[in-house]
Amino acid sequence: MNPGPSPELMPVLILAGGLATRLRPLTERIPKALIDVAGHPFLWHQLKLLSRNGARRIVLAVGFLGELVQQEFGDGSRLGLGLTLDYSFDGPVLLGTAGAIRRALPMLSARFFVLYGDSYLPCDYQAVQRGFDEAGLAGLMTVYRNEDAFDRSNVEYDGCRILQYSKEQRTPRMRYIDYGLGAFERRVFEALPVNTKIDLAAVYQDLLAKGQLASYEARDRFYEIGSPEGLRETAEFLKGRG
Repeated sequence: MNPGPSPELMPVLILAGGLATRLRPLTERIPKALIDVAGHPFLWHQLKLLSRNGARRIVLAVGFLGELVQQEFGDGSRLGLGLTLDYSFDGPVLLGTAGAIRRALPMLSARFFVLYGDSYLPCDYQAVQRGFDEAGLAGLMTVYRNEDAFDRSNVEYDGCRILQYSKEQRTPRMRYIDYGLGAFERRVFEALPVNTKIDLAAVYQDLLAKGQLASYEARDRFYEIGSPEGLRETAEFLKGRG
C-alpha cells in the first residue's frame, strides 16, 4: 500500500536577502537564490525539497536584487510543485535575519518555519514539526552533530536539550551546530521593533535563556552555497537529483 500524502507543513519563511559577498563576482548581478546549481537556480532545489516534505506556502524574505527572484519564480504556480510564493522586501536598509522575519510577519501564520536562503537541508520536516508541536514552546532549533566538520560548531547539546548556543563564545563542549532550520510562534517576533536590524542568533539566545527553546536533532548533514567550496559540494550532491 502506498502511503498517503504528507500532512501540510506550517508556512516556511526563507531568508534570502543577504549580499552574498563571499561569492562575488558571481553574485554582483544575480542574488544567491538564482545561482545555477546542477542545472537549476538554487531556490528551485530548495522549493522542490520543501514541496516533497508537504510545504504549500512559502514566504521569501528578499533584499539585494530580490526583484529578480520574483520575476523568475512569480507566485509559484508555474513550478508545478503545488506551492504558493509570497515576497517580503527588506527595503533600503538591511534588517538582519530576525529583522527580516519581523518585517514579513503580516504574511505569516501563528506558527512557521524559518530557513536560510543558502542552505539545502535534507531532513524530515514533518518530524521537526511534530517535535515543535509536542514541545509546546515558543521556538525550536534544529541541531546537527557537526564536530567542526562542515563549519564551526556552536551548540552544546546533551541529546535532549540545548545547553548553550553562541556563534562568538564557542567552547570545547560545542559538538553540534545550528542546522539552519527553526520553528517559531509569531509572538516571538511581534515583540521586536519594526525596521530594526536584529540577528536571529540573538532571538535564539533569548528563547534559550527563558527556557522556551525546544530542539530537534537532524541526522542528515546540511549543504550550503554561502561559500565557493560549499557551492561546489552542494552542486555535486544535487547532480542527478533534479
